[in-house]
Formats: sequence, C-alpha cells, structure tokens
Amino acid sequence: MATRKKTLQATTDDPLAPVTLAVGQEDLLIDRAVRQVVSAARAADADTDVRQLDPGELAPGTLAELTSPSLFAERKVVVVRQAQDLAADAVKDVKAYLTRPAEEITLVLLFTGSGTKGKGLLDAARKAGAREVACPKMTRPADRVAFARGEFRALGATATPVACQALVEAVGGDLRELASACSQLAADVEGGIDEAVVARYYTGRAEASSFTVADQAVEGRTAEALETLRWALATGVAPVLVTSALAQGVRAIGKLASAPPGLRGGDVARELGMPPWKVDRVRQQMRGWSPQGLATALRAVAEADAAVKGGGYDPAYALERAVITVASAARER
Repeated sequence: MATRKKTLQATTDDPLAPVTLAVGQEDLLIDRAVRQVVSAARAADADTDVRQLDPGELAPGTLAELTSPSLFAERKVVVVRQAQDLAADAVKDVKAYLTRPAEEITLVLLFTGSGTKGKGLLDAARKAGAREVACPKMTRPADRVAFARGEFRALGATATPVACQALVEAVGGDLRELASACSQLAADVEGGIDEAVVARYYTGRAEASSFTVADQAVEGRTAEALETLRWALATGVAPVLVTSALAQGVRAIGKLASAPPGLRGGDVARELGMPPWKVDRVRQQMRGWSPQGLATALRAVAEADAAVKGGGYDPAYALERAVITVASAARER
C-alpha cells in the first residue's frame, strides 16, 4: 500500500493519474478538467470507456463494479459529478477505492459545492495523493482578464493587456462566452490583437460602449463622447451602465491623483489595487484634471445616476449633461 501511495504522489501532474479532483464552481473549468482526462485516456487507448455518474447513480457496489478488471483490459474513465452530494455508503466505497485504485482506471471526482459538504471525502482524496485541478468561480474582473490572456497564449495569439481588459468589459462575466470570444479573435486576426480590434468586433456590446463613453469623457473629448453616448443609448445600452462607467473613470483618476508621491509603477498598482496597464492608462487620462474638476465631475455623475434611477424625467438628457460636465472638468487646468 505504501508503494502505491508513492506512485499516486508521483503522478499528480498527469491527467492519467489514478484519481483526479476538480474543485470549484466554474462550470467551464470543470468541463475542461474532465475533457483533459478523457482526451488523455483516449490518446492512450482509443477505445476508452467513459462513464459519467450523478450522486444518485453511485449506489453501494457500483464503483467496485465499474472499476473491476475487464476481460478485455480496457481503459476506463469514471466521472462522479457533484461528489460532495454522495450518500454515506457511496462515500465509504470511494474512500476504500482511494486506498487501492485499479490499473487502467481513472476516477474523476467533481466537487462543485460552495460549503463544507463533502469535505471528509475531499480531504481523504487529497491525503491519498489525488491530482487536483482548481476550478474557482471568477468573480473579479482582474481574474477574467488573466483568464483571457491565458486563453490567447494557449491559442498561440498575442493580445495587449488593454485589449484583454476591453474584451472582458465587452463580453461580461460568462467565462464560456469569453473563451469563445478569445477563440474567434485568435482565428480571425492576423498579428497582435489590440483594443481597436476588440472594439471593431464588440463595439455593440453594452459594457464596451459605456466604458468608451467614460474614457472619451474623462479625456475631455466632448463631441466624441456625446456621439458614442447617443449611439449607445440607441442600441439599447442601459443608462445605469453609463453612469457606472463614468463613476469608475472619474474615481480612478482621483485615486491615482491622491497616491503617495515617489512610488514606482508596480508599487502604485499595488497601492491602488489596479493592474499596471490600468495605472498607465489613467495616468494619461488625468492630464488636465484639477481637484476642483474632480469634485465637479463626481457631483455631476452622482446627479446623473440619481436621474437615471428614477429621479429625473429624461435619462438621456441627464447623461448628456454629465458627459459634458465631466469632459469640461477634464480640461479645467
């Protein structure tokens, strides 16, 4: 048994390790973890038998039956979904299997719960030396930007940090849609992917157009910001998205303006909680801003936000006033 445990520990980076854990709530990453194991198994044996089970299908004795030696010595992949919900008898069977995993069998346990349910089985699998794939829910924009950069690298494409950020803002929080967008851009675009490319493909998306309005406004480009605003509203962008983007843009300038002097780029990024590329961009945008201008812009955005949330009769007019005020404030100095 000791020898077998050493073997398990030695294969934790191998998709064909006897046991793989996929832990987290991000469906795309969970599915990819399963697909990686299945692909590796079928590369080793094209006739690999894949069985996927829900918790209720793993009755006492089922795992032993599925993992028992076959007359034809075929390779198998057994995937147990929502392993945190297994019944006590099934948990007992899986724990027993972990001590004596079968040859040519890969067991994949998917833990997708958000609490401590199933922790005993998860801890037992880790102790046995199971290979583990983290599949965390990506709730922070910075995590999704990092995901997009990784997708482009995996696809053999290059994309600037600003392009990755713009793509996340355009596509939103759905990781499958973000992965699909990366794949489309990598397939369609020759050479590097920059912000202009992303805008060309996704300029009609709500988040992209609202942030474009904000960028143009804080840079003092009044006419362009108004034109983009009117187009965005005409294509269905919710006014509240525009006020949110304006608020973020003005606050970012305020945060950078109040950063301790003498800090280097990386230190400023850590101090303000911004990625370095964002610091560089905001530093360019803050030229022309004064403390009074920031105060004026923040008041204008707050008034517009109240108006679009029911405090005014014409959200479009309120947004135009806010854009004009913010753009004018950007040129006060």
